[in-house]
Amino acid sequence: MDAAFTAEQDEMRRTLREILGKRCGPDEVKAAARTAAGHDRELWQQLARQLGLPGIAVAEEYGGVGCTPADLALACEETGRALLPSPLLATAVLAAPLITALGTAAQRAALLPALASGELSAALAVPGPALATALALTGDNTPGEWAGGGRAGGVQARAVSSISTDTATATAPEGWRLYGEVTQVLDGHSAGLLLVAAHTGGFARSRTLLFLVREDAPGLVRSRQTTLDETRPQGRIQLRDVPAELLGDADGTGNGNGDGNGIGTGNGTGNGADGDGGVLSALAATGRTAATVLAAEAVGAADQALARTVDYVRRREQFGRAVGSFQAVKHRLADLYVRVQAARSAAYYAAWDPEQGPLALAQALEALRVTAGEGIQLHGGIGFTWEHEAHLYFKRAAADELLFGPVHRLRAHAAHSSGLFAPPDRTTTDSTHPTHPTTTPTEPEKAAV
Repeated sequence: MDAAFTAEQDEMRRTLREILGKRCGPDEVKAAARTAAGHDRELWQQLARQLGLPGIAVAEEYGGVGCTPADLALACEETGRALLPSPLLATAVLAAPLITALGTAAQRAALLPALASGELSAALAVPGPALATALALTGDNTPGEWAGGGRAGGVQARAVSSISTDTATATAPEGWRLYGEVTQVLDGHSAGLLLVAAHTGGFARSRTLLFLVREDAPGLVRSRQTTLDETRPQGRIQLRDVPAELLGDADGTGNGNGDGNGIGTGNGTGNGADGDGGVLSALAATGRTAATVLAAEAVGAADQALARTVDYVRRREQFGRAVGSFQAVKHRLADLYVRVQAARSAAYYAAWDPEQGPLALAQALEALRVTAGEGIQLHGGIGFTWEHEAHLYFKRAAADELLFGPVHRLRAHAAHSSGLFAPPDRTTTDSTHPTHPTTTPTEPEKAAV
């Protein structure tokens, strides 16, 4: 493992930090978050033109930069530092990998270049507050459990078939119709393309598939929701018999060029053996990458919250001396520094090995929550005011934990998946701990005893 950054990565981080430093002060962030779109469209286009930010992890053949998810994580560390309101998470981290993994050749050719250029934004719509489960971060994304189970609730998909006049039988589906409601959709109120997880096949043959819905589709009603973190806008989506396009082939299988788990640019097919056309495995793989990116973003936010706090206690005087000179304050800041650096190490390791993404995300979210909370305390009275930016970092920590956590469930699922708490196998024997027979003693044995 080579943990050193390349010259290109250092240059990307430097350029991105310079741009965001000029365009993303606290006042600019608040103003951008309160626009109708929830972000600064002009800044988003600038980042797309200069750095190719939306297409960092998109293959070059589709107009992307062709970098790895690790480069995307490094970029998101800088956007997290500035609390940048943007469609980056919803578009580049959640939607684009799923289209790459599951989409047909025609769908990839039509959608990925527009996403990579920043002309089109996308959002993943998962029914109910179950995004973390759908991405297999806090539990197994078993078919039906998180998307309605084929019963009432969630989003239901209905195939629209034409009737052959010669045989009076239904032919292959010509399209799909979606009905239902989805809340807490990241950038769902403004995205030009929606990836909607819906159930099809009824209760007996229920399976979850992904569908593409355009922003101008008839029957689609969207509204922005009031959220705890206004820099992470969310929308409510109502689907009233909305026409949709299946992501992948007609039989529900994808033809993406993923690694067999739904992510990447290798020569796998992106199809899984989960009975849902690879959708569940693709969502799980996307979840691992998203956890890595979110961990890096949380580390950037925590580092900036700590830096602002240190700067404040150096300047703020009380009892004739700087607040930061008191030993109790020094100890608290030192503890925060250790937390942030440990979270950064975990995030960088997860960028190298995405399988560790959920654990890194748990550590990073915890570090951000504690650092932001301590920052508010150490700022004193001003830290509680609406005008100060300290509360923005705390809200980001709390909102991300609600969306992708909580922390204890991230860790519990990681432990369960690794078999950490699996019951011991009592059938195995070794030379140091031989097992004893469990058969009932015979009568002669009883007499001998």
